[in-house]
Amino acid sequence: MANSSSSEPILDIIAQPSKKAGEKSHYLGHRDRLRHKVLTFGSDVLQDYELLEMLLTYAIPRRDVKPLAKELISSFGSFSAVLNASPEELKRIKGIKDNTAALIVTARGCALRMMKNQFSSGPIIKDWKSLIEYCKADMGQMKNECLRIIFLDSRSQLIRDEILQKGTVSQTPVYPREIAKRALELGAVSIVMVHNHPACDMRPSKNDIQMTKAVQNALAPLDISLIDHIIISKSGHISFKACGFLKD
Repeated sequence: MANSSSSEPILDIIAQPSKKAGEKSHYLGHRDRLRHKVLTFGSDVLQDYELLEMLLTYAIPRRDVKPLAKELISSFGSFSAVLNASPEELKRIKGIKDNTAALIVTARGCALRMMKNQFSSGPIIKDWKSLIEYCKADMGQMKNECLRIIFLDSRSQLIRDEILQKGTVSQTPVYPREIAKRALELGAVSIVMVHNHPACDMRPSKNDIQMTKAVQNALAPLDISLIDHIIISKSGHISFKACGFLKD
């Protein structure tokens, strides 16, 4: 017959499974409540960490992901910053592997695709707000400057949306002839230039103004118009045309 000291490990073994089962049912019940909330009231009722948590459950089905969702938002600073993080940046967080990083990147892509479809279904000048929101979502969190060109046809509808150049934290190389050449290749009648300021200072630099004029001059002999040049940052945007830096 075993003495009392030898029976203690046996009791521990018996008790352990019920604890794990309880923990498992707890987070599964929480997931069910989140899912019910989304299906009943929509995703707008969820807090940022809950929305991210809901997403993570599909990449990590056998683990409580609430702490990971909160850690991601804390590490990157905001929900939008998490979605804008690169796969490499995401995988620096413990618990994030390829599948989870791919799901987050895909979620961002779906959101951007939806926003792009909103302004590309008709003349851009009639839905300027949607274009700005799309550019802010795609470029506002970027750490380096880049130059995006929106190529338009004779009805001001989207032909192509391209990022032509990527630069450093404070500048992007711009080649007016290359922009003009690409516009000709696509048969564009007009373009919109967009670039971001990672430092959040939206004021155009002297170089920004000179570069804009150089692009306008390169396009003019080809009868291609520069509709506007937009500077995007995390905090907002400015229009060169609205500020008087770009004239017809």
